[in-house]
Order: sequence, then C-alpha cells, then structure tokens
Amino acid sequence: MNADSESPGGIVSDQYFFRTATEMELMFSGHFTENVREIERRLGVTAVARDLKLKISSSKQENVRKAMAFLEELNKIYSLAKKRIDQRDFLMALSAFQESRETELQNFFSQRIKVSPKKQEIVPRTPNQLAYVKAVRTKDVVFGIGPAGTGKTYLAMALAVSELLAGRVDRIVLTRPAVEAGENLGFLPGKIEEKINPYLRPLYDALYDMLEFEEAAALIDRGIIEVAPLAFMRGRTLNNSFIILDEAQNASREQMLMFLTRLGFHSKCVVAGDPTQIDLPGKRTSGLIHAVRRLERIPEIAVCAFNTGDVVRHSLVEKIVNAYQNEKVVSGGEKDVADE
Repeated sequence: MNADSESPGGIVSDQYFFRTATEMELMFSGHFTENVREIERRLGVTAVARDLKLKISSSKQENVRKAMAFLEELNKIYSLAKKRIDQRDFLMALSAFQESRETELQNFFSQRIKVSPKKQEIVPRTPNQLAYVKAVRTKDVVFGIGPAGTGKTYLAMALAVSELLAGRVDRIVLTRPAVEAGENLGFLPGKIEEKINPYLRPLYDALYDMLEFEEAAALIDRGIIEVAPLAFMRGRTLNNSFIILDEAQNASREQMLMFLTRLGFHSKCVVAGDPTQIDLPGKRTSGLIHAVRRLERIPEIAVCAFNTGDVVRHSLVEKIVNAYQNEKVVSGGEKDVADE
C-alpha cells in the first residue's frame, strides 16, 4: 500500500493507497480533512490527499514511518469493525503512536466490547479502563472508584449488555441510591416509578448508548433489564444477573451490605462511585469507602481506581476536575466524610 522515496532536499515521503472512497472516509471517522490535519500536527508530517492516495512527507524518516504505521493500524481496526471508526478510537490510536505506545493498542482493542449490532463497539481508552474491563470479565465483584467521566458506569453498562446479548446472563439489574445531589428537589408528582425516574435517568442515558431505543424499551418492559432505586433491592436474591450499583458513594454502610448480599449464583456485580461526591446527609460514612476497606483483600473481588487521566468526556472535564482537586490541595481541603 505504500512506496518509499526521498527528494534531493532531504524530504522523505511515502504513499498510502485506499481501496475505495468509502474506506477512506470510514477509516477517518467521517472527518477526513480534520483528522488528516490532526495526523500532521501530532506526528510531524505533511499529508496531501489526491484521489485514493495519501502522500506523507517529512524531513525525518522516523516521522514518515510512524505515520504510515498508524495508517496500517487504522486499516486493521477498520477491517475488524467493518464500520466507521469511532472518532474517540481514532484519536486514542493516534495518541498511542504520538507517544510511542503503539504496542499497547492490541491490548486495548482485544478487550473491545460488543453491544447492539447497530451500535459502535466500545473500547477501553486508558490503562486503568483496560484493567477495569479485564477485572469485570474475570471477577465476581468489582469496585470502580474515581472522578466523573472516567467510564466507571459506562463500561460496566457496556459489559452488562454484552453479557446479556451473548446469553451469559439472563438479566441486567441497574440501581443507584435515591439521594439528591446537594439540592432539595421537593415534592415529585406521579406514581412511584415517576418519582424515582429522575434519580435513575443517567442509567437510562448510558443504556440507550448501548442499545437501540426500541430494543432497550422492550427489554425493560419484559423485566430483562431492570432499573430501580437501591431500596428496592432489599430481600432479593439475584441469580444469573449482571448487577450494577451506580453512585455508590451515596449508599450507607447498611445499604452497601444489603446490596452486596443480593448476589446470587452465576452473577456479576459492579459497584461504581466517586468518593469526592458524597451527598449523604449529616456525617454518615459512605458505604463505598467502608466496603472497599473491608473487602479489597478478598481474591474474588477487584478494586479498580481511576484518576483524571482517565476522563473520556469533553477534554474540558479533566481540566475542571483537576482545578477543583488543586484547590483542595492549596487550601488544605475541607474535612469530608471521605476522610473519616
């Protein structure tokens, strides 16, 4: 797909040939021009497209070699997916080549998560996310702890949907404590389901990223996917299930014990939370922090920690999280339930 050449002025060039215009567009996530410029900026090359050819040039042979290797890797990813490469995956692969971490890419894409056929496969994008996905696939209970936007709940949801569609579990149970985030929502009208839905909306949002709306709605109607507040878990035994507790930092010690003991035969459980966002009233100890301290040495349980480097939302989210954390360090921080 390429041919090396060097001009008299010391400029090294190579050429990458696409098979079809569709392949060229889908390999570049539908943003061909923008992503060509991104390759130039990150890998120190000049890229010129003409017909089905992309000419790569640089004064440094290593830069050209790296850019060509990136394009070959991109082609492998596209060939496996048989659909448009997600922009986030494109940038993750490009960052790996930019930082000479390209040998890690195979590990990340080997752990990709297949969800609904009409949705993009989901790939862990940081080493901590990779460790988390591997832990969920191999352990019965996994705690995911870290700041907002690090993929704790999102990846767990993807793995749950993947297990369900593959027939390895019979149902998915999604739950979170019905605790208000720093404000009083007041009286909520309607039936009990309508009253609790505002608390559970983030779980629905993630679910609809994994499944078509009609598909998800049908599974919820049939009880195969259940979304419920944590209080509804009491007294149940959940066999052949994939269970996710979100916003676990807002579970009390008693609630956490109740939840963890719902685990039945052939089931998995993921507990996700951020100890810096505890909304429990008064000075109640978070059940998440207490559980991790008590259970982290049990072999069948994994504790996976995330940090701001794992944030995969808008790039500004990482900066916001860092700014707030730095403020606490400078000011000495306020005494928090998490410190008790």
